[in-house]
Amino acid sequence: MELMWRTSHMSGSNAHYVEELYEQYLSDPQSVPDEWRQYFDSLPGYDGGPSRDVPLAPIRDQFYHLARDRRSLAPVASGTAENEETNRKQVRVLQLINAYRFRGHQKANIDPLGLRIAETVPDLELSFHQLSDADMDTEFQTGSLFIGKDSAPLKEIIQALEQTYCRSIGCEFMHIVNTEEKRWLEQRFESVRSRPDYSAEVRKHVLERLTAAEGLENYLASRYPGTKRFGLEGGESFIPMVDELIQRSGNYGVREVVIGMAHRGRLNLLVNILGKSPSELIDEFDGKKMIEHGSGDVKYHQGFSSNVMTPGGEVHLALAFNPSHLEIVMPVVEGSVRARQDRRDDSEGDQVLPLVVHGDAAVAGQGVVMETFQMSQLRGYKTGGTVHIVINNQVGFTTSRQDDARSTEYCTDIAKMVQSPIFHVNGDDPDAVLHATQVAIDYRQQFKKDVVIDLICYRRRGHNEADEPSGTQPLMYQKIKSHDSSRTIYARRLVEEGVLDEDEVKGLIDGYREDLDNGNHVANALVQEPNSNLFVDWTPYLGHRWTGESDTSFDLKRMQELATKMCDIPDDVDTQRQVAKVYEDRRKMVAGSLGINWGFAETLAYATLIDQGHPVRLTGQDTGRGTFSHRHAVVHNQKDGSIWTPLCHLKPNQPDFTIYDSFLSEEGAMAFEYGYATTTPNALIAWEAQFGDFANGAQVVIDQFISSGETKWGRLCGLTLLLPHGYEGQGPEHSSARLERFLQLCAEENMQVCVPTTPAQIFHLLRRQVIRGLRKPLIILSPKSLLRHKDATSSLEDLSDGRFQMVIPDQGKLEAEQVKRVIFCSGKVYYDLASWRAENERSDTAIIRIEQLYPFPEESLLAAIESYTNLERVVWCQEEPKNQGAWYQSQHHMRKVADQVNPGLGGELGFAGRAESAAPAAGYMAVHSEQQRSLVDKAFNG
Repeated sequence: MELMWRTSHMSGSNAHYVEELYEQYLSDPQSVPDEWRQYFDSLPGYDGGPSRDVPLAPIRDQFYHLARDRRSLAPVASGTAENEETNRKQVRVLQLINAYRFRGHQKANIDPLGLRIAETVPDLELSFHQLSDADMDTEFQTGSLFIGKDSAPLKEIIQALEQTYCRSIGCEFMHIVNTEEKRWLEQRFESVRSRPDYSAEVRKHVLERLTAAEGLENYLASRYPGTKRFGLEGGESFIPMVDELIQRSGNYGVREVVIGMAHRGRLNLLVNILGKSPSELIDEFDGKKMIEHGSGDVKYHQGFSSNVMTPGGEVHLALAFNPSHLEIVMPVVEGSVRARQDRRDDSEGDQVLPLVVHGDAAVAGQGVVMETFQMSQLRGYKTGGTVHIVINNQVGFTTSRQDDARSTEYCTDIAKMVQSPIFHVNGDDPDAVLHATQVAIDYRQQFKKDVVIDLICYRRRGHNEADEPSGTQPLMYQKIKSHDSSRTIYARRLVEEGVLDEDEVKGLIDGYREDLDNGNHVANALVQEPNSNLFVDWTPYLGHRWTGESDTSFDLKRMQELATKMCDIPDDVDTQRQVAKVYEDRRKMVAGSLGINWGFAETLAYATLIDQGHPVRLTGQDTGRGTFSHRHAVVHNQKDGSIWTPLCHLKPNQPDFTIYDSFLSEEGAMAFEYGYATTTPNALIAWEAQFGDFANGAQVVIDQFISSGETKWGRLCGLTLLLPHGYEGQGPEHSSARLERFLQLCAEENMQVCVPTTPAQIFHLLRRQVIRGLRKPLIILSPKSLLRHKDATSSLEDLSDGRFQMVIPDQGKLEAEQVKRVIFCSGKVYYDLASWRAENERSDTAIIRIEQLYPFPEESLLAAIESYTNLERVVWCQEEPKNQGAWYQSQHHMRKVADQVNPGLGGELGFAGRAESAAPAAGYMAVHSEQQRSLVDKAFNG
């Protein structure tokens, strides 16, 4: 044993060997030498199995520290029982140090109200580690503890640990696997014991920002008592926190900060950080109209942008618009940030920073939080790390019981899934808040990972200013009623320490109030004449009126060159057999010996846009190959798994073509692309669902952003959704993209809903979305069976010379005067109708395809049928049940057009489709087939 103590874990050079032994012991205790097994058995918390009272990790992690220690621990003399015990105590001290790193946060003073019941933490007790007060004056080696000396008395070690981990900051970072990150964080907190010695000027600035935060709330409370504003009272330290984050990030070279947050504190941030004019805010409180068109939105949903000056230069701030779905703004911010980083060629995320502010209940309760954390290190979505701030009021609306609000100890535990460090900080200790903020931004810049600051505070006035909180939280609000504000507490401390006097404190209050009364800007770093180069230029896309027509033609020769280039796969790329067949067919399509199919027409649309200078970003589930294996825009080398993306190799210095198979998310992924599209107006941004109905999972994004963002906030967006739709007998969940829901949301020309039926149509539709200046969301109900349908082909000339047809007239050779019936339809059912007509030789019926259902093309539809002067019957045919699809939302348009051809005809508009149903489609092929035959027959004979 003497030799073991002298040559193993007491010597840094052999620590790795000890680590391996311990890991081996955990797997099989009998596999290690007897003396080591006896030693490991003696460790606290391990009696042949993990203790229920203490996590195993702190014990095991001591060996990580021994292995990574920069200083070799000096050998201790051995040979006596006394020395043996000293050696054992040395190891127990190291265990104690680790225990503080793991669990010190549970003992920390992080609740400003003192209502948090701190549970007893057994492994922070001396007795747990078989130490006692008698050991307090004994000097032990400090191991990896950063306190500036190799050894110290136990009482000094404990004092350092208590000051570092159990005061106003509760640190959680030992769940991080990466050793470098842990060592870095230990150094940052332990070296200053979580309380740096800030200069008087720094602390005065913090007080000034606290005064501004409190001053605005007091001003609004006195001027508009009882008016809902979701004030920041109780969480005023949020303002100096964000101020420091922006200033420090600017010093790092960050040029843009994109902020997402819900309601609480939003008005305060707008005025005191972003520099919104107080007079403009007052106008909003007074109910004055602030926009020329649209519905507008409440003041605590509004976005804003401005520029502020930092020590590192000018920084552009953008506060994202956010509805009441709270955390849904999180992926929107990430998408906007990624777009800005791509525009700057900022692949590491050095120049654009995402800042997301959460509420304690929402961050724990809403699933999109998990989805967005999952994005944080993915190729297609990462942004170099996000700084998360939780304004933790310790109560979600009226849910004060933790066992009603979440199943985890902290609301921030979700962040551990991506190994983010979490700093719980007492909002009444602004110096601690400042330190946590500085470490957070430094960590993000150093490691390009997410980091979380949990600002523990309270809300002085309840959920909103019209709410009486004591009805549901009587004890909390008894405490709050007598509790001084953060500003008052901090000002008192600074006066007591001689940093400033009472007159200076009063001067800050009076000066801020005077600025508000005079309507002056109160964001002290605001740039009055901002650098416009930091903005996204939307000027070319403003003021365009709706038009369905757009010249989307493309030079045929150049298209053939691009098509040939797209089919050129290097010899060293071993292509899978079916994929090779796809590309062989495409070469035939270029030569004219095969008709252009859907997949090739779609990728040609991307190629021509890229050739004309427009970036393309395509994401979704199975997007590289296409869910139905029609796209194969990414070729996988069968030899080594490498990939070849032809659209990335069209010409030198071409715009980006990015295509990513997304993780299996709808809400977070679609919101990300919305944020991206609202920041990149010159590109085609498309999100594809595996099946159209999967978009159901993103209904919040569709309702709150895509369909209404322009009318609420004046926010333009050209996002395209590709939603496979069509009834092929695949059951309720794989048939309908829920067309009816999109049409119900359509108004004021807010978006486009299209159902293209030919390759040429998808080609021109995608090009139209980018070529014209109008920026509206585009919902494409894309096909499944039509991807390979023998009749669904086009020629290169259709692509080069044509344009998107909102209505496709009948393609048969009918005599206009013989037509007695017209069938209107959209989508795949057209081919069923055309096949039935051909088989039954019906020359009295025309089939008209309405390819754009919104904005409804009444003029184009009239032009398609006005030559049928003997028209007697008009029928709308759809595959969907009667209560779904386009019937209820579009019939009034069709009636109006029919009446213009033959008055009264519209009133008799017929319906051919499935009967009303609670489910979108039948789950049995036989039932599906019978329903399909019936609705087609009814279209001709009903």
